[in-house]
Amino acid sequence: MKKQEDERPGAEPGDPMLWLLLRALLLLFPVYACGRLGFGLSWLFFGLLLWILWNRNKNFKLARMRAAWELLENESLEVTRGLNAQQLPAWVNFPDVERVEWVNKVVQQMWPYFGIYMEKLFQEKIEPLVRESNGHLRAFTFTKVHFGERSPRINGIKAYTKKVDKREVILDIQLCYNGDCEIDVEVKKMCKAGVNGIQVHGTLRVILAPLLADVPFIGAVTMFFIHKPHLDINWTGLTNILEIPGVSDMSDGMIVDLIASHLVLPNRITFPLCGQVNAAQLRFPVPRGVLRVYLQEAQNLIPKDTYLKGIIKGKSDPYAVLRVGNQSSKSQTIKENLNPHWNEMYEFVVHEVPGQDLEVNIYDEDPDKDDFLGSLVIGLEGVMKDRIVDEWFPLSDVASGLVHMKLEWFSLLATKEKLREAKSGLSTAMLIVYLDSAGCLPRNHFEYSNNEYPALKQRYTVTPKCEKEPNSYVVLHVGKKSVKSKTSKTKDPVWEQAFAFFIQDVNMQHLHLEVKDNDRQCALGMLDIPLHGLLACDNLTLDQRFPLTNSGPDSFIKMKIVLRVLNIEDPDPDTVYAGINSLKHVPVSIRRVQEEQSHGNHHKPSSTQNQIHYVPQNKLVRKESLRSSGQQIRHAGSEQTQHASQIQAQSANPSVPPTPNLRHLHRLAPSLISLNSTASSLFDLSDDSRGPVVVTGEINISVRYASLRHCLLLSINGCRNLTKCSNHGADPYVRIYLLPDRRWANRKKTTVKRKTLNPIYNERLVA
Repeated sequence: MKKQEDERPGAEPGDPMLWLLLRALLLLFPVYACGRLGFGLSWLFFGLLLWILWNRNKNFKLARMRAAWELLENESLEVTRGLNAQQLPAWVNFPDVERVEWVNKVVQQMWPYFGIYMEKLFQEKIEPLVRESNGHLRAFTFTKVHFGERSPRINGIKAYTKKVDKREVILDIQLCYNGDCEIDVEVKKMCKAGVNGIQVHGTLRVILAPLLADVPFIGAVTMFFIHKPHLDINWTGLTNILEIPGVSDMSDGMIVDLIASHLVLPNRITFPLCGQVNAAQLRFPVPRGVLRVYLQEAQNLIPKDTYLKGIIKGKSDPYAVLRVGNQSSKSQTIKENLNPHWNEMYEFVVHEVPGQDLEVNIYDEDPDKDDFLGSLVIGLEGVMKDRIVDEWFPLSDVASGLVHMKLEWFSLLATKEKLREAKSGLSTAMLIVYLDSAGCLPRNHFEYSNNEYPALKQRYTVTPKCEKEPNSYVVLHVGKKSVKSKTSKTKDPVWEQAFAFFIQDVNMQHLHLEVKDNDRQCALGMLDIPLHGLLACDNLTLDQRFPLTNSGPDSFIKMKIVLRVLNIEDPDPDTVYAGINSLKHVPVSIRRVQEEQSHGNHHKPSSTQNQIHYVPQNKLVRKESLRSSGQQIRHAGSEQTQHASQIQAQSANPSVPPTPNLRHLHRLAPSLISLNSTASSLFDLSDDSRGPVVVTGEINISVRYASLRHCLLLSINGCRNLTKCSNHGADPYVRIYLLPDRRWANRKKTTVKRKTLNPIYNERLVA
């Protein structure tokens, strides 16, 4: 026993001086090395700065993990403290998300046995595969595999059973894993690395489809992440170098991209439970539709460029980043303008609704770091119902700012009669290519050169490199867009990937395909398919084996090609226009009405604006939501009167004054808080109709109560049709009080707008 203690370093009481000397030598060695190698002091300071940044990043990551572990262990205590809404579980904020604590208890009980299984899997299956992958990894060994005591948790589950296919059940699982796992690897004696702690957060969608009338009642289970999950890894050993700022983001991003290539939309994992289902069709379904976004302009953005240390306020150089799932686009930057005009168009493929949203972030471009100017999130479920939405959307998380966008929802139809002529480069159809596999590919290009180069063929084919299996991949071209598949090291590769292309002119465009060898950088086969040939196929679909040209005599590629026509269908007349209420997680404001009298809201179109096709505002309004100018508003029971999307002009009957326009309370407060927190005293509906009421003015306002902050949030957007006070109009402002005391401390006031009867404020007040 004593001998074992003597062998452990640092066990003897006389070792502290020796240990201190070793530490001093270790710290002074970089200084000696710099002098010995002829490096200047700048290299020493650079290394010291790099070490400080690494240590700081490491401590931040450990602090985040400790905070997550504390929240995991004392969830009920942290909820009662009232943390930030973004840190709370989903079941706290959303009433339709169910808390399934019993599932977490089951997983916690089973977690040790899962860890034993994973340890066997790592050592018996993964370790031999890693050793065979590279000759330098022959000594690769998992020295420790321990998945810890903390199991994954489900923060909430939301089930979709309405407005979905009757033969499927959709579940959104809020997955959270703050693990204390330890995985250590060793390649050689001095080459050790590992992981000590992992954080993964994301929304995992599980689709149970199709539902069957026989056991097992579910045909298959499909799983995928709607968005890229958040990943945080605490590295140990030699992999500590990945904690350096910049390198850490790159390494975590590469791992997330690897996960996204298998588990993030449009990629899915499907587990068939019976042989009656087509797994390929479930794994690669046709997208739900196409979203076309016209980013037109913005107003009242906050200035971020300041001078003289903030004394003089300047302007901003705004640009927008639009994102739907993994697809993102960036607009051009407008220099020194708080009311920029972009007039740009973007198209996004939408795979899941509900689930995917349109995210818009506005930034101020700077040489060092871009400043945040606001953001908004639009739920695509409402856009899919409305078909066309043309609105001014308020930006959240900032003091002011509006973005004018026009959204168009296109359904994908298999009807060639709906195909329209191409206009100004706009897409008229979508091509979906399901790349399955290839077979009998040549090992090298000499196998299909028809003996044109016999001398070169004899010289190169004797080398071992030409006898290897090709590392093949596919490059697909449609127009200016090209995509690349994953690589497969075999002459009979299986890819199983899906790609989508926007088509402007079906009669003129082609699908060009090349099979290439990644090692030798040569083509193994080609294929060219004119798209107009798909118009004669059943269901505009072609599913077969295609022979490759410039390839082997029996070389082929198997894929499924689907053509779908983009078409804006008529909206359901029974639905209520959502419009601006499709916004998520932001204070809701009533839709801004475009009037011909508001001269400041109209701008002359620029040269780039000719590509944007506008729809008149009156065509966006539901007939059922309009009220004639002489119609009376009645209150019957609990039913509320729906608000008109636009006030009809009084020219139809100038003798009859219009009635007040009211908006349904459900459309006034679709916020995270319940509808009970909406100010129901905005409109007096208790009195029966007593004939026409003369309107002397209207105010555009939204009210929301934030329960976590215990305050009232008001968004004062604007007024219209105010009464004149003089020949020059009026100088209106809005003042609010908290009843019943009307104390001076609770008074809030907007800015004064000079000489106008239709003021626009766009201000937020907190009471």
